[in-house]
Amino acid sequence: MKRILVTGSVGQIGSELTLELRRRYGGENVVAGGRKTLPGPELRDSGPFEVVDCTDPKAIESVVKKYNIDTIYHLAALLSAVAEANPQLAWQVNMGGLYNVLEVAREHHCAVFVPSSIGAFGPSTPQDGTPQDTIQRPNTMYGVTKVAGELLCDYYFKRFGVDTRGVRYPGIISNVTLPGGGTTDYAVEIFYEAIKHGKYTCFLKAGTKLDMMYMPDALKAAIDLMEADPKKLKHRNAFNVTAMSFAPEELAAEIKKHIPHFTMNYKIDPVRQAIADSWPNYMDDSAAREEWGWRPSYDLPAMVEDMIKVLSKRLAASPKS
Repeated sequence: MKRILVTGSVGQIGSELTLELRRRYGGENVVAGGRKTLPGPELRDSGPFEVVDCTDPKAIESVVKKYNIDTIYHLAALLSAVAEANPQLAWQVNMGGLYNVLEVAREHHCAVFVPSSIGAFGPSTPQDGTPQDTIQRPNTMYGVTKVAGELLCDYYFKRFGVDTRGVRYPGIISNVTLPGGGTTDYAVEIFYEAIKHGKYTCFLKAGTKLDMMYMPDALKAAIDLMEADPKKLKHRNAFNVTAMSFAPEELAAEIKKHIPHFTMNYKIDPVRQAIADSWPNYMDDSAAREEWGWRPSYDLPAMVEDMIKVLSKRLAASPKS
């Protein structure tokens, strides 16, 4: 039976991944690790929670030893826009934290899942059908830490035999957790504003096409990769994975099929627009499909339909402020 630690368990992906792992492996076998934000009732009551600051290697090691951890899903990181606002802290958390996790994993024989991102690419990367193996010259601190993280995970596998695995996530759309400072946050915010107010002001300009994925597929990708036969993995780390690619106006048009009175205008955030412009329009994820059978379940229409259905019920049931 796996014994799992999830760092960043209170974040956008971590909060939902922790619960899914507990459903699969048992609540007592999955430790939620967080630094500042306290877990919600479902996360707190479904299994153990420990304060884990990934910049403190002793704190990580203490939890690994206490629970006899054999697998770490390392999700603690600063996202793109937040990282660009504080690049020094982003390096400390994103790179220092990863190094600490890998060192603990090396010493205690843990497997490690580390998510990378489309942010690992840059303006000189081919934007259409971005290959699995291609030039990576990002111009943000977030991107720099993602590329360095990919290389560091490869090194720990080749040099020390640490079972490191990871995917390059596109923008993640969730019907549970709110955005946390990412460049693709508009694709979550738009649903709340459409349902509550029938309008939305987008911070990215029309025509800004980006890879996206619905959260259920993001969770599936992480778990499927960690359960894959290691003999079939040629790349191991930083697999391109995607499910859909769209621009803001294409998402808005799909939402209007369900909310006909919905309207959208634009107020461009130059920082996030510059970041988005440096990222791919869509990635080639054939390596993930061939090496471990990656297949997404949601396309754009299916995702929009489910988001509106779930959020409409939740917002209708929420107390009015």
